[in-house]
Amino acid sequence: MTPEQIGNIVRETRKRLGVTQKTLALTSGTGLRFISDLEKGKPSCQIGKALTVLQTLGIKLNITSPNGGE
Repeated sequence: MTPEQIGNIVRETRKRLGVTQKTLALTSGTGLRFISDLEKGKPSCQIGKALTVLQTLGIKLNITSPNGGE
């Protein structure tokens, strides 16, 4: 998955839930600029903050190691 794909999922989910970027920033403890950058797929966004935003929106992220374990 690319940063752009994650950004698209965040934006689409946020809009579907009727949440503004400002409200998402407040509820996830991040800044408005971070939400904007994340939705644009900026590759240098901090992973910890990005995971917090995903959790805030109820987005599940599955990661699988090369040997098939999680």
